[in-house]
Amino acid sequence: MSEVLSIIRSQAEEGRTMLVVTHEMRFARQLAHRIHFFLDGQIVESGTPDEIFEAPHYARLKEFVSAAGRNDA
Repeated sequence: MSEVLSIIRSQAEEGRTMLVVTHEMRFARQLAHRIHFFLDGQIVESGTPDEIFEAPHYARLKEFVSAAGRNDA
């Protein structure tokens, strides 16, 4: 998995535009310009990484970000 993340990171550093679907929250926070949170096939919240991780509005996103933070520790 780390090889895939390394390739994606190098592509992003070259300025390539990508749409990436991931549960790797630390990785998404480091590289994304925008994050879209999907639930049941619908976008329920969108924002910058800081907006999504520091001040989520949607209850399920708050739970998801909190759980991801515990897993990253």
